[in-house]
This record gives sequence, C-alpha cells and structure tokens, in this order.
Amino acid sequence: MVGFVELGEGIGAAFTDRAGGASAAPYDSLNLGGAVGDEPETVRRNRELAGKALDIDPGRTVWMRQVHGAEVAFVTGPSPARPRRPEPPGVDAIVTTEPALALAVLVADCAPVLIADPVARVVGAAHSGRPGTAAGVVPALVEAMCERGASPDRLRAMIGPAVCGDCYEVPTGLRDTVAAVVPEAYATTRAGTPGLDIRAGITAQLRRAGVADVRRDPRCTMETAALYSYRREGRTGRFAGYIWLRP
Repeated sequence: MVGFVELGEGIGAAFTDRAGGASAAPYDSLNLGGAVGDEPETVRRNRELAGKALDIDPGRTVWMRQVHGAEVAFVTGPSPARPRRPEPPGVDAIVTTEPALALAVLVADCAPVLIADPVARVVGAAHSGRPGTAAGVVPALVEAMCERGASPDRLRAMIGPAVCGDCYEVPTGLRDTVAAVVPEAYATTRAGTPGLDIRAGITAQLRRAGVADVRRDPRCTMETAALYSYRREGRTGRFAGYIWLRP
C-alpha cells in the first residue's frame, strides 16, 4: 500500500500505490484522487486507510487543487472545506513548518516531488508534470522553502514514480518548447519518436537550485501495473506522495 522514503531524521515521507483500498474498477483500489469520478465516500475511506498505514491523521493532511502551474502556498493547517466538498488551494506546490501536518501530492504520470530540510524542519511537496516542469514549479518550491529557513545544501529531494522518457511520447513541437526552457527533459522514446524525460528535467532544475541530494524512484507509471497511469488507462485513479514533519 505504501512505500516509505528516508529524507532525514524527523521527516516522514512515502508514496502510495494502488493496492489495499476500497475503490471498484477502473479506480481499483486505493484511489486517493477526489476529482476523477470515483465515489467521494470511497475516496474518503481510501484516504483514511492510507493515513492509518502511514501513521498520520487524515484530518491533518493538506490536499492541493493541482492546476499545472508554478504557484507555491505556505500552509499551517488542513484546507478549509464546505460540507461534502473540500476546497484545497489551487496550487501545485505546498510548504509547511508545522509538525504533524502532512502534505500530499496526487499523480498518475506526472512527477510527485518531496523535499525536506531536516535541520530547519521545513518540508514541501510539488506536482510537476510537463507544464509544471516547464513553468519551474520545483525551483519555485525550493525558493519558498529557503524563505522559511531552509538551505539548498541541506535539502534532500525525492522525485517519485512518473512516466519515463522511453514512454512519454509528445509531438516534436511540444518537445522543443519544453526543451527550450529545460534542455535536460529532451528525450527520444523507445519507439524512436519525440519524447520528454520529466524526471531528468526536474533533477537538473534541483541541481541548478543548489540541491545536491536528489534521489529518484526508478518506476515508470506506464510500465508499472501497481501504479495508476492516465496515459496507459485513461479513466483511472491517483496515487500520492506524502511528506510531513514528525512531532
């Protein structure tokens, strides 16, 4: 259900997969995405199950309304909600210094990026797909974390499962547009067609921002049946990356 990630003392971090939840096909089974057509009550139950597996409070988790941009929000508590409908912030990266407040990022081919400074006790999460990578959401997250006391040389970053450059086929013009701002994302797929390597692009962005400790989950979402992939399945669920400061 979850795979924990080591990002330093006092930091909790993990990525979920699609096993161990309550959703029926095509969302089977641990779908955590609330805007993909799954039953809201089932998604709520899945988030409770994930929280239990992570030993975090589902009611102390911040979910973003991801819009494929580069805006970052500093958060100190869960998003406000109306009855039966949450209203998370419309951003693609969040930062906190609040203990026991989990930050969550939803994906199904885009890259979930988790970053921590264990000394300053600042953590952040970003959703970085093709548009967000080109817009620089991860460098914006690093900058926002440094404004809260983090230092690039202490930051530890984990780029989670995402579609790989061998699989992520795009039109030639789109590849050229992204590569014009993030050259390292330029790729050619296994089939010899134009592609993008989002994780390579994000890795380069982090290094240019001064982050030396960059780790990458090697799994490709399109090639890994245990993970959700929009490009593989179309109508499907979302898995999540979580990061939090342990009390």
